[in-house]
Amino acid sequence: MSGFSVGKNSYAISDRSGLRYRYKDMRREWNGLLVGPDEFEPKQPQLGPFRTVADPQALRDARPDRVEPEVARLLGFNPFLSGEVGTNIITVTEVAHGRTTGSIVRFRNVFGFDGFTKEVIESAAGYGITVSDQDKYTFTATSGTATSGNTRGGGQNASAGPVTLVS
Repeated sequence: MSGFSVGKNSYAISDRSGLRYRYKDMRREWNGLLVGPDEFEPKQPQLGPFRTVADPQALRDARPDRVEPEVARLLGFNPFLSGEVGTNIITVTEVAHGRTTGSIVRFRNVFGFDGFTKEVIESAAGYGITVSDQDKYTFTATSGTATSGNTRGGGQNASAGPVTLVS
């Protein structure tokens, strides 16, 4: 045997329609089918494979153009606890405050309690604090002393923040 048929008398059957075409006119599609020239369909570009393009998540040598200003944080209900009778130390409960000893904190919207007036606690100069743990810190009031001692107060809308707030 000599091999494959050649010349004008060689024919093939289309995989799509079953019609007979000259073998030399047949075309192979992207999906492997052998079809006639009038049945040929090129591959749709949306069928991929797609180019993988990296989607970077960060910038090299990024420099933030600004730092967000500190804001007042709302404290829980009655966040202040007076010290022993006759002392002027007040403990503040502020969950996960993130403050450090020596930070200046100003309180706003406070109700007076246990011998400390609203004006004293809301001092415009603020108070230097001493951190007890991650949820509590203390400060020394400028005037007034605890009359009952170990009393909670301050109300429900008290807030703690920087001495000057940026609007």
